[in-house]
Amino acid sequence: MKHSLLLLTVLFIFITTTSAQDLAGKANAFINMLEAAQRTKALYPFDTTERYRFHYVPQDDRKGISFNELTPAQREAAIALLKTCLTDETVKKVREIMLLDNVLKELENRKPEDHFRDPLKYFVTIFGVPAAGNIWGWRLEGHHVSFHFSASNNKLVAATPTFMGDNPAIVLSGDQKGKEVLKEETDKGFALVQNLSQEELKKAIIDTIVPADIVTANNRQAMIKNPAGIRYSELSAASKQRMLQLLNLYVHRYTTLFADAMLKEIQTAGLDNLWFTWVGYTDHAFGKPCYYRIQGPTIIIEYDNTQNNANHIHTVVRDLKTDFGGDPLLEHYRQSH
Repeated sequence: MKHSLLLLTVLFIFITTTSAQDLAGKANAFINMLEAAQRTKALYPFDTTERYRFHYVPQDDRKGISFNELTPAQREAAIALLKTCLTDETVKKVREIMLLDNVLKELENRKPEDHFRDPLKYFVTIFGVPAAGNIWGWRLEGHHVSFHFSASNNKLVAATPTFMGDNPAIVLSGDQKGKEVLKEETDKGFALVQNLSQEELKKAIIDTIVPADIVTANNRQAMIKNPAGIRYSELSAASKQRMLQLLNLYVHRYTTLFADAMLKEIQTAGLDNLWFTWVGYTDHAFGKPCYYRIQGPTIIIEYDNTQNNANHIHTVVRDLKTDFGGDPLLEHYRQSH
């Protein structure tokens, strides 16, 4: 029995690892399903400024091919590609965020022909030629969803900027009443701040006026020059544990191999160099905006719940070394081509 269980475990790990790294195969499976006109929209060279475009608000001029222009089978091929980069739980959140546009369309009394809110207005763009030995990347982007992936030697090497938001943060009426897509991000943030000692809290809270959005916005280079709040080294053992749980939640949006590599980079840079920052109310309620951030030498994670009477969340992960693939990867691509 133990032998069978071990065999199944090893087999599961092998299958998960293999499928998680089969980036080029899944990308080409998607591309091969596209018609010629669809490929013209979806495919771009890797060395293009379009690869640095990053927007998480509703837009009609995004580049790439939208889910509206794909058949159901083509959409599932795009999702299969997404699953090589993200965990199943994250993919589930992405699909739920997309469906929230239906909620907004109803709340805003928009007509059926109005596509400002549209759960299929999400665009897939592939940069470069997906192949095991190539450098290439791809992007999935639309309202409240933005993922930027880069691959080399059929391995995911960069996965940021990563933006996920939800509006409403808590659905108050209709068929999806009670839906709270980013509940974990909210609950773990409050679990940390509400259990800080008074001394820790005085350091962690830097202001009462909450920023209107994530501070790094959609800038090409994410940087907050002066870290503020409380250092990891200044936290109690229990608070350190809660901070690591919060950090892990965001890092493990990605598949295990990539998440582990990202965590290793954070640890190498030093956990004591991480800062936790809180702004605004520490009790979770409608009308009480809040913001938190984890910042270190290699990473910035932000959470902002300000808009729509503090029922509208924006979250982002920015890797300070490999955002958009990083400059070394681009340079390597140019030398190779």
